[in-house]
Amino acid sequence: SVSYPIPHNWKWDSIGNYAKIKSGYPFDSEKFSDDPTGRQPLIRIRDILREYTNTFTDECCPEEYIIHAGDILIGMDGDFNAGKWNGDDALLNQRVCYIQSNSNCLLNDYLYYYLPGILKMINNATPSVTVKHLSANTLRKTQIPLPPLAEQQRIVDRIESLFARLDEAKEKAQAVVDSFETRKAAILHKAFTGELTAKWREEHGVGMESWGTRELAECFEIVSGIQKTPARSPKDNPVPYLTVANVYRGRIDLSDIRYFEVTSKEIEKLKLQDKDILIVEGNGSGNEIGRCAIWHNELPLCIHQNHIIRMRRKTADILPEYALHYLNSEAGKSIMRERSKTTAGLFNLSAGKIKTIPLPMASLDEQSEMIHLIDSLLEKEQQAKEVAEAVLEQIDLMKKSILARAFRGELGTNDPSEE
Repeated sequence: SVSYPIPHNWKWDSIGNYAKIKSGYPFDSEKFSDDPTGRQPLIRIRDILREYTNTFTDECCPEEYIIHAGDILIGMDGDFNAGKWNGDDALLNQRVCYIQSNSNCLLNDYLYYYLPGILKMINNATPSVTVKHLSANTLRKTQIPLPPLAEQQRIVDRIESLFARLDEAKEKAQAVVDSFETRKAAILHKAFTGELTAKWREEHGVGMESWGTRELAECFEIVSGIQKTPARSPKDNPVPYLTVANVYRGRIDLSDIRYFEVTSKEIEKLKLQDKDILIVEGNGSGNEIGRCAIWHNELPLCIHQNHIIRMRRKTADILPEYALHYLNSEAGKSIMRERSKTTAGLFNLSAGKIKTIPLPMASLDEQSEMIHLIDSLLEKEQQAKEVAEAVLEQIDLMKKSILARAFRGELGTNDPSEE
């Protein structure tokens, strides 16, 4: 049961005294189809909080199980989510509950905004089982704080006004998060078309003719790692190694470290060194193939599996960070994606394919300037993304706070003289 202080002109009462609550109809799952011909749309539990997934049935059912736009629906299993149906007339399947005010003492919208909070409380109080189940009887007995009807409307209006402003802010913050990769790609595109360092070249009296092209093998030693076999199970000389799960685009993730059994000679040959570039050899996604990051001696000793390709600088006229940024640019990703295609539709790179990738070559000084500008701009974009993500979290918390205050009479809308 729910119990907290409310204004003296409000009262606690059971939802079932003011609302109609009806569980759905047990339709025959064998008659479900995604073909609408001669069938009626069917609302299932998975449709409550996400886009309707086009399920239809030709089974007949009583009129009372037909729902309309604006009806409030609750998923009776799992998290007990609530939502409004905004589509055309449809049929209500079992495990979904219809709830609507049938009293002139309870506004439907007031009930709608109250439900998420109380359903979460019921869910948290439900004993932990594999699948939690909410009954219509539990809903009927659930308490609701009832203010005068005029106050209910003021509360709804205030909630919707505040939510509208928060949704506007959320939309802008989400746009910043969603466009992060696009802005990052634009920065790298400007870098390797020469636009980013155009001012630097002007100041130093050089032009784009100073750029050239070299294959990666001319600048880097490129090798595969050790293949994982049962004989490699760690015993006397276990050494940490990197897998595909450790190498992401622009970062190394060491949250899951595995170990190989290796010889001293193998360690000497394959031990990672500072500023080695690591490239993912195979992936099911064309966009993820060839993702690469740079090693900064995160571990004192580490090698790499054969699904990771290592590039190590062998000439002084190339900066590893410069090559890394190129390979992670859209141009670099496009080349690796194209070279990794197989006849089976899978994606797989090899050290040999990487060796012949052409690299646009600026002078060493311009490479250094480019790295500085890229890192500076990407850091600003990352900060903007993190701020936007924090805003999104705060908006969700603010909405919960608004609802909590609304149903305690703390939004400043209550008139104590109203009964």
